[in-house]
Amino acid sequence: MTAIPPSARPLATPSRHGMAWKVCLSGMVALSVAMGIGRFAFTPLLPMMLHEGSLSLQMGGWLATANYLGYFAGAMLCAFHRSKRGVAMLRGGLVVTILLTLGMGVLHQDWAWLWMRFLSGVASAYVFVYTAGWCLQQLTQLGRPELGGVIFCGPGLGIAITGLLSGPMIAAGWLAAGGWIAFGVIALALTAVVWKSFSFDAGRGLSVHSDPLHGEASKAVESTQQKREVLVQVIAYGIAGFGYIITATFLPVIARQALPGSAWPDYFWPIFGLSVALGAFSATRLSVQGDQRLLLTGAYLMQAAGVLLSIIFPNALGFALSCLLLGLPFTAITLFGMREARRLRKEQASSLMALMTAAYGIGQIAGPPLATALVHGSGSFTPSLCVAAATLLIGAGLYYRLTRSHPLPRQTA
Repeated sequence: MTAIPPSARPLATPSRHGMAWKVCLSGMVALSVAMGIGRFAFTPLLPMMLHEGSLSLQMGGWLATANYLGYFAGAMLCAFHRSKRGVAMLRGGLVVTILLTLGMGVLHQDWAWLWMRFLSGVASAYVFVYTAGWCLQQLTQLGRPELGGVIFCGPGLGIAITGLLSGPMIAAGWLAAGGWIAFGVIALALTAVVWKSFSFDAGRGLSVHSDPLHGEASKAVESTQQKREVLVQVIAYGIAGFGYIITATFLPVIARQALPGSAWPDYFWPIFGLSVALGAFSATRLSVQGDQRLLLTGAYLMQAAGVLLSIIFPNALGFALSCLLLGLPFTAITLFGMREARRLRKEQASSLMALMTAAYGIGQIAGPPLATALVHGSGSFTPSLCVAAATLLIGAGLYYRLTRSHPLPRQTA
């Protein structure tokens, strides 16, 4: 038997295990900054801004739309601009997120807020796409792809942080500007912790060399059937963006309208955030080899049930269960969707991830204007929530149909 030279031997298991967890935790913190704070700190701060009169509900809807439009634009830029310096883009996105979050507390003009929320959306898309692509690639090559769910705990933890801190801010009589600045400082601290974990040098730190065989295989020409599946996947994934966004944008406002004078509305957003983190972590226990489209079907059905619960039972228990059912599959959907992108495109999955993220962004863009328009027409969020639930059911149907029309090949023993 020919001896294997030391340079060709794989890393020892403990080393690979430690590297995999460092990748996971770094990605988790990056997404908590870009998504949990950069994007979703707006939701718990919105009631404060409405109460102090710094903006109207209609303007709040436009600020949300500007952010989601920026997220879409950023995802499209990622899809058509394949940067070889993904880590540089990731780091840049984190810096921009910090500056824009602080800027929301310093500048107090509608036009400035619109631009900052738009650019924050662009930055969060860059951080998401390059963090997801980099981390999932590292975990696959380290032999720990099942840990991918840990990365997607980040948005939920960021949401929970902003939600838990907003309640005391309101009780202490803070203005929303103080909240924005506080969240910007937290984002800065978290970014500093993981800054060095993302290395530019492909030969050092956490970087792992690419598998050239997979790279060549991914360049194979797609069949018509494969192209059709990619199209349906992009559409179905985009539906999730619309399905959750109305609740995720206006939840504290909806809860305060339904439960005037109650302390419960301060806890619903943290419940949602913790559910997001719990769902993402729980996803690590599910088989990587299983059909992710079936998992996506179940996740969409769970979110649809969560949206409907907030309509049928507009009380403390109903909202709490709604947050739980909406949050548990929130970033798990992202994990399953990104795994599908890697299955379909292998090493060249980043462009498909970006395209799916762009479709998700389109859904998010449509949600807030529809909600505010229907509220003005009906005086209630119920019609827009019904549309969201119906859309999620359609998405579940699309994914289930894919499992029948494009079955996965049987695994050989």
